[in-house]
Amino acid sequence: MKTTTLAVLSALLMSTAGPVFAMSHQERLACAWTAGNCFDEAKILEKRITEIKSEIQKKNGSPEEVKKLDKKLQDAIDDLKRVENES
Repeated sequence: MKTTTLAVLSALLMSTAGPVFAMSHQERLACAWTAGNCFDEAKILEKRITEIKSEIQKKNGSPEEVKKLDKKLQDAIDDLKRVENES
């Protein structure tokens, strides 16, 4: 009885785990994303914001370059706010 129960339970678990192993890389990433890995993205965005700010301070170039960096900075800040609101 125990052996039969164990065999049936093992078969059930293997059949439910099969789709996980068959997922594509993009599906795994989407799965990890929805699982709450937003904290890592927030860290990455904070680092990007810091790098852009330091790049803006270093620039003595054209106003167009500074304007592009300001746009990147604003986009990164908006992304960070979105990630923080999701978590």
